[in-house]
Amino acid sequence: MATASGEYGGDDSLDRLLRQAGLGRSAAEIRALVAGVVAAPVGADPDAWLELLGGARLPAALAAELKALRAAMAAERHSRSAAVPDHAARIAALRTELSRRGLSGFVVPRSDEHQGEYVPARAERLAWISGFTGSAGLAVVLLDQAAIFVDGRYTLQVQAEVSSALFQYKHLTEDPHAEWIAAALPRGGRLGYDPWLHTVGWVERLRAVMGRVGGDLLACPDNPVDAVWPDQPPAPLAPVVPHDLRFAGKPAADKQADMAAALKQAGHAAAVLTQPDSIAWLLNIRGGDVPHTPLPLSFAIIDDEGATDLFIDRRKLVPGLEEHLGNRVAIREPDEFGPALDRFGGMAGAKVRVDPASAAAWIFDRLLLANAKVERDSDPVMLPKARKNEVELAGTRAAHARDAVAVTRFLAWLASAGPTGEVGEIAAAAKLLDLRRGGGLFRDLSFETISGYGPNGAIVHYRVSPRTERRLVPGSLYLIDSGAQYLDGTTDITRTIAIGEPTPEMRERFTLVLKGHIAIATARFPKGTTGSQLDSLARHALWQKGLDFDHGTGHGVGSYLSVHEGPQRISKVGNTVALEPGMILSNEPGYYRTGAYGIRIENLVAVQPCADLEGSERPMLSFETLTLAPIDLALVEPTLLTSAEIAWLNAYHARVREALVPQLDPATAAWLIQATDPVMA
Repeated sequence: MATASGEYGGDDSLDRLLRQAGLGRSAAEIRALVAGVVAAPVGADPDAWLELLGGARLPAALAAELKALRAAMAAERHSRSAAVPDHAARIAALRTELSRRGLSGFVVPRSDEHQGEYVPARAERLAWISGFTGSAGLAVVLLDQAAIFVDGRYTLQVQAEVSSALFQYKHLTEDPHAEWIAAALPRGGRLGYDPWLHTVGWVERLRAVMGRVGGDLLACPDNPVDAVWPDQPPAPLAPVVPHDLRFAGKPAADKQADMAAALKQAGHAAAVLTQPDSIAWLLNIRGGDVPHTPLPLSFAIIDDEGATDLFIDRRKLVPGLEEHLGNRVAIREPDEFGPALDRFGGMAGAKVRVDPASAAAWIFDRLLLANAKVERDSDPVMLPKARKNEVELAGTRAAHARDAVAVTRFLAWLASAGPTGEVGEIAAAAKLLDLRRGGGLFRDLSFETISGYGPNGAIVHYRVSPRTERRLVPGSLYLIDSGAQYLDGTTDITRTIAIGEPTPEMRERFTLVLKGHIAIATARFPKGTTGSQLDSLARHALWQKGLDFDHGTGHGVGSYLSVHEGPQRISKVGNTVALEPGMILSNEPGYYRTGAYGIRIENLVAVQPCADLEGSERPMLSFETLTLAPIDLALVEPTLLTSAEIAWLNAYHARVREALVPQLDPATAAWLIQATDPVMA
């Protein structure tokens, strides 16, 4: 893009103005930073995004130039994504590369160096090679065949996105990839993997399988997919900014001191932190290196005195960030991470803590090669981060209250616009985004909105596109699962809406899901209870009819961080982490009839002490419902609800009315009052 000039007289004048504004960067440096941004932390709001780079202090010519550059980048990405990729040619190129390296196959996971669900465009290798865009999955490409493995959430999606002529479809748990590899790989075969993209546990399990079948598992020094991906996006360079204490609730120095004390008590000299959300929470910073989640991709090492080394590209740091971090945090370049790990080999008896569930196998390999004493233990930040403090809880309540206004205005609009047949899934999602943008402290969506009508609603993690979009017409159900990132909290809500008159079956299935939702919302449970012990409450009513759903009932949620946060969750799969006060989770049972419709009802809840049980003999916990939005009463069959369930529904709707009616325009308020009319037994 051309250099800004005109009223400011070129870069020299711009640089002078930037210095006067105290931004500490030249115009060229700011342009380079912007050009490296793949997913800005406020991608849905360009003005807020520019605010992170200096806002009103930016010269007008430069601000206009940056906006134009962002628009051009977005158009280029859209154009690239709209092109129909030739996955057969990509697989052929990868097989040629594997043959050149003497490999019989290669494993392509959907992950990056941080093993997270949220990855930058550069790490979307699974999507590039196969077409699958889900948030979890894995492909194995051999020289003569290939398979893709996904869980039950993506059974329909993978069939829609991935060619059966190129990949066999496999269930991630029912037909494990290790067993498929063992059967498909020729004896003596050499299977490659990228040690940055897998955990040490995965490597050890697969190596044991390979040993049984006479094969070799080999760590590749560089990724073969990258070698054949000609237009692979660059590494992201989104701005890293302070997260204000009025939202964080606790100074970073205090968090570091707490971590140091915990390490000392455990006898660990230091901990290697590999999860960007842990680092963001610990240091009270936020970034934007991945879509919709304010993560600064980085690594860190904290020792038992609280001193922290942060390994990050300095170009990401906004002026003043180093002052915010303080003198207990040292900024290191990313290529200093390996040598920093090596130094633990020279510290006799010093235990370095690394989480085997989330750290890349490369990190363990490097430490062991240096003869370091590695202690396999959980990320020490995860639990403190999950236990939201009072400021974070107050912030998330405020965020949900603002979000509720937008969602309710959307539902009122949908009530009249939906049945006309003129609204499509894309337009509906865009309408909700526009309404959210008007709320204070809004920064972005918290994930790409799931907007599915009829059969598309039965795809649990459906991603709408012009090719798959359906128009809303009377006769089926519309499911919208969406959320937002506000500076004071993260939201996630799902509502299922009848477009026109629902069938008796739809009403029955919806009410069974509602019964499960209420069972979780009203649960009382002893301290020490895990989410897996509660999961069956959400499924009981469905099970009585021979029905179920193929996803967890609830996931943890962060505070202006990841919409999917561990270690807490509510699911069938065994979870040994007890629920504790301050933890935020989703409550989202569902039902999906393939080819017809999907149902999900999702609110966020916070774990709290249960103070209303008289005569309780042990400490008890309960849930506070955070989300405020009406549930579609047209889909409720009252005869299937108990009196206690009807009382909960009416009380919830009364709370929604009380909180929202004063904030709504008269027409929307009138709609809400009618939409939340008490249900009669």
